Amino acid sequence: MVTSPHEAMHRIFQEDPGIFTRTLRKLSIAFPEPVAVSLLPTDVTEPRPVERRIDTLLRMHTEDGGGYLLAIEAQGRRDPDKHGSWAYYLAYLHAKYGLDPMLLVVCQDEHTARWASGPLRIGPPQWPSLTVRPLVFGPHNVPAVMDVSTAAEDIPLATLSAITHRKSPNIDAILRALLSALKTVDDDSAELFAELTEMGLGESPAAQIWKDLKMAIPTSFFRSETSMALRAEGREQGRAEGRAEGRAEGRAEGRAEDILLILRTRGVDTPPDARERVIRCTDDDTLRRWLRRSLAAATIDDVFADDADRRVKDRAQDILMILRARGVDTPLDARDRITGCTDLDVLDRWFRQSATATTIDQVFGDAEDIDDAAPDGGN
Repeated sequence: MVTSPHEAMHRIFQEDPGIFTRTLRKLSIAFPEPVAVSLLPTDVTEPRPVERRIDTLLRMHTEDGGGYLLAIEAQGRRDPDKHGSWAYYLAYLHAKYGLDPMLLVVCQDEHTARWASGPLRIGPPQWPSLTVRPLVFGPHNVPAVMDVSTAAEDIPLATLSAITHRKSPNIDAILRALLSALKTVDDDSAELFAELTEMGLGESPAAQIWKDLKMAIPTSFFRSETSMALRAEGREQGRAEGRAEGRAEGRAEGRAEDILLILRTRGVDTPPDARERVIRCTDDDTLRRWLRRSLAAATIDDVFADDADRRVKDRAQDILMILRARGVDTPLDARDRITGCTDLDVLDRWFRQSATATTIDQVFGDAEDIDDAAPDGGN
């Protein structure tokens, strides 16, 4: 599942791609400074049902007329399946664009960062055919920016510092420096990087520190869900009538702005009628659902997708994931059958059967067929 911290860890490079080379300088790694940057499509899916997406993909143009591709992945934990995915991404990008690809992995704990650093070898141990060496940014090498003047000099780097060091004992000082630095920039920039910080901190204890710090200062330029709810409560304080209604309206307004901000930050095209639909919605459950979907949606239709339709798609993906994890051979026509099924009851049955099936036929068969085919345990 895509989480807010996951999104923030790679979206920050979309807002300021230069943070990549500036952070490398802090690590004493020489890399050509880009003179221009292009945001490229993140879809690396082949014409097959299995979808593959890089979190963020940038084309870095260098002064000498050359350039390279920067693929950015946010990684929250160790995942052995990523070895194959990352190798695929690099090979695919090199073949498609004819440019040297580089993989950057952003982590929030040192254990995951050390694992992601590799080298990740694919092939027999006697002679690996492919070695992947990601560059990793994490708490082990991203500077902990605790000085206000340093934070003000590079707001994106200070934001990345807060996101990657969210478990650090110094997080209080890091967040204080960032918050003070945000007061020195324009409202739009402050709003954007405050939102990325809140997303990146997720549900960690650092998120509560961030909220407490913001409560102690004027928050006129922050439009995160938390601050909007606080302002809604403030506007309604002392009003005996309509207080509950006013708070609900304020929260709805805040969530709507959050949704539109996330979509704008992620580059999702949002036509005027879609923006109007978000702004006019007052149902808190609906807005919460749209907010969660906006963090991973590729199109505005993904945000508004019918719940039943979303459950169907999710269940189909769950089945394929289980089959892949259990090593059950799943031919192309079987994958098409699963992803093309729109009957949730049928998908639920296939889902249950995939947990014990040893062949794809057993997934599609009746439960009794599977029981008959299962080993009798020697009885």
